[in-house]
Amino acid sequence: MEKKDTVLYIVIPAYNEEANIEQCIRDWYPIVEKYNGGGKSRLVIIDDGSKDKTYAVMQEYAKSRPLFQPLTKKNGGHGHTVLFGYRYAIAQGADYIFQTDSDGQTNPAEFVPFWEAKESYDAIIGNRVVRGDGKDRKFVENTVCFLLRMIFGVKVKDANAPFRLMKAELVNRYIQKLPEDFNIPNIMFTTYFVYHHEKVKFIPITFKPRQGGKNSINIRKIVKIGWKAVGDFRKLRREIDDVPAPVSEGSHGK
Repeated sequence: MEKKDTVLYIVIPAYNEEANIEQCIRDWYPIVEKYNGGGKSRLVIIDDGSKDKTYAVMQEYAKSRPLFQPLTKKNGGHGHTVLFGYRYAIAQGADYIFQTDSDGQTNPAEFVPFWEAKESYDAIIGNRVVRGDGKDRKFVENTVCFLLRMIFGVKVKDANAPFRLMKAELVNRYIQKLPEDFNIPNIMFTTYFVYHHEKVKFIPITFKPRQGGKNSINIRKIVKIGWKAVGDFRKLRREIDDVPAPVSEGSHGK
């Protein structure tokens, strides 16, 4: 049976999302209001050193939304920002961490089945069965899944979907294996979970085109990240059987 005070942290990275950030807050804030964890749940959006007014808009919206926590930091890229958010959520005492992105491609209405399945699984990950972001992105995802099968021996439906609910203690167990600036942490979390036979469920989700603004990660950057990832995967494969004990909450910076 679910505890009434189960604490949910929704972690969303944002970079130059002035065109989308208001709708993002309006979309996801009602989720933490509904699953408020006795007032401890939070919507956490991390501004990754945006050059536009993303953070200013976030600050304004936070004035009337007590469960919304805007953060900002020096630009470090999407992966670094996701890991920053995960560490923050763990340090603040989250029971569950949900991660999505701020570009409007995911649907908050699809969150409920994830939440309802959480008692039976350690991680519930979206499976983007229809990709609204183009064939190039789908090809990249297929290539990633192929590499994971070849290098790690894991078969996954969608390795990098930005729509995932995870037990915070599970994230805490594996996050230490990744460098703070790792570009594609969600791919490795999916890999770790499946490789180590954690209880993982993939649920089909919709995935829309970006709703506004410009994607900061183009195909050229994806290819560059991909080449680096192959080397990272090989290194991480050698270390994959070494799972550290979880770090206590007090050892994380806030």
